[in-house]
Amino acid sequence: MRTRITAAVVAAALTPLALTLSAPAAHAATPAAPYDFNGDGRTDLAIGAPGATVAGQAKAGAVSVVYGSTSGPKTSTRTLLTQNTAGMPGAAEADDAFGSALASADLNTDGYADLLIGTPGEDGGDSNDGTVTIVWGAKSGLSGARSLFSFFSTDYDRYGQTLAAGDFDGDGDMDVAVGSTGPVTLSLVEGPITRTSASNGGSGSRNDWWSSSTGVTHLSSGDVTGDGRPRVVLHGRAVSTGAATTALADLKIGNYVNWLERLPAGSVSTVGDIDGDGHDDIAVGNDREASADPEGALGGRVTVVHGGPDGGLDTNRAPLVLTQDTAGVPGAAEKGDRFGSDVALGDVNGDGFADLAIGAAGENSAAGAVTVLYGSASGLTTKGATSYTQNTAGVPGSSEQGDRFGARVTLTDHTGDHRADLSISAPGENAGDGAVWSLRATATGPTATGSVSFGPGTTGVSTAGTPGYGTALNS
Repeated sequence: MRTRITAAVVAAALTPLALTLSAPAAHAATPAAPYDFNGDGRTDLAIGAPGATVAGQAKAGAVSVVYGSTSGPKTSTRTLLTQNTAGMPGAAEADDAFGSALASADLNTDGYADLLIGTPGEDGGDSNDGTVTIVWGAKSGLSGARSLFSFFSTDYDRYGQTLAAGDFDGDGDMDVAVGSTGPVTLSLVEGPITRTSASNGGSGSRNDWWSSSTGVTHLSSGDVTGDGRPRVVLHGRAVSTGAATTALADLKIGNYVNWLERLPAGSVSTVGDIDGDGHDDIAVGNDREASADPEGALGGRVTVVHGGPDGGLDTNRAPLVLTQDTAGVPGAAEKGDRFGSDVALGDVNGDGFADLAIGAAGENSAAGAVTVLYGSASGLTTKGATSYTQNTAGVPGSSEQGDRFGARVTLTDHTGDHRADLSISAPGENAGDGAVWSLRATATGPTATGSVSFGPGTTGVSTAGTPGYGTALNS
C-alpha cells in the first residue's frame, strides 16, 4: 500500500511552528556535506542521548553536537539540543526519547548542513505519535528549528524512530524518509524543505515483509546504481518469526513498496563505494545468533552486497560474508559477540576506496570491540585488518563488562584532511551514562595516538538516570 498526499490536501492541517522563521537563504552553489553544520569543510559529530533527563523529565532525551576541528571533534565548541532549547518546537517530556535517530542533509541548500532529530516517544494525537525536528545549520553552528511535516499521525506511531535524507526522487531537492510503526511504516517527505516552506507533498506506505509493531527500524541510503540518485535500504522484523528483514527500495517509483529487492537480512546497514567502480556497495550487519534469527550466525555476521546498474545490485558477484572466524578478521566468533552491531563505510586512508568499520558490542561480556577492514579495487580485504577496544594502547579508559563499545560507529572526516576518522560510542559506559571516542585517520588507518573521549557531562547532558549517550551517532 502506498498513499499519496499532495500539498493542497495537507496545507490546512499543518500546525504553526512555535518560533520565528526567517526568509529562506539563497541557494548555495554547492550544498554542504551532511553533518557539516557550520560549513567549514569538516564534519561535525552529533550524539544522541535519548535516555537523558531534562528539567527533571526522565528519558526526555538530548543531542550533543561537537564541532570538527583540525585536531578532530572539539568539545569546547559544541551545541546542546533538547526540546527545551530556545526556539525548539515542543517541550521536554518524560519518555519522549529525543535523539533516538539522527540524519543530516543541506535541506535548504544554503551551504550549511541541517540536522534531523527523531523523537519517537513524543505524544501527539495519541501516545507515542512521534515527531521529527529540523535544526538549521549556519556559519556559527546550529540555530533555529522547525518540525518536519507528518501526514499520517493517526496511522502510525513512533514517527522518527529512524531517518534518512537525500534526493530520493531525483528532482534536485532533498527529501526525508522516516520510519515508524503501525499501518504506515515508511513516510517520504518531499523537498524542498526550508525554514518557511509549506508542504510539497509526501507519501506513506507499508509492506507485509515486516511487522507493523516494529515497523521500519533502520534506514540507510546511497548511490548503488551509479546514476547519481540514492536508493534506500530498509530494515524491519518479519511478521511471523521476528527475524530480521532487509530490502532495497527506489523511492522514485510510484509503487515503491511493491518494488523491493530483498537483501541479506540484518538490523543495520551502511552504503559506500568499496571498490571504486562508481556504484556504492551495501554492508549489512546482523548481530544476532542463528538461534534468534534464521540468517544470524555464531557471534554475528556482516554481509557485503556489491552495487551495480541492474536495479542497484551486481548480480555477477556473490555477496561477501564476514564473521570473526573469517580468515584475517581479528578475534574469533563466540556466542554473544554481536559482531555487526553497527557498520560504517568511509575512506580512512585516503586511497579512494571506502573502508568498513564493524562494531561488536557484545565482545568480551559486552565490553565491546571495533574492527576496521579496508577497501580496494578488488573489493573488501582482510589484509591489514585492525581491531580496537578500550584496552588498545592509546585509547582512553579500560574495557569493562557492559560498556558496549562499538554499539555505534561512524567513519567521517572531522579534521578536513579528506580521510575518514573513526568515532565509536559505548552507551553502557559508566553504568549507562555512555561515552564517545574519536580516533584520527592516517594513511595506514585509524590511530589511537591523540584519540579523544568524552561523556555526557562534558557536553552538558545530565547524567541522571541512564542517558545512553551515544545511542545514536552520525548516520
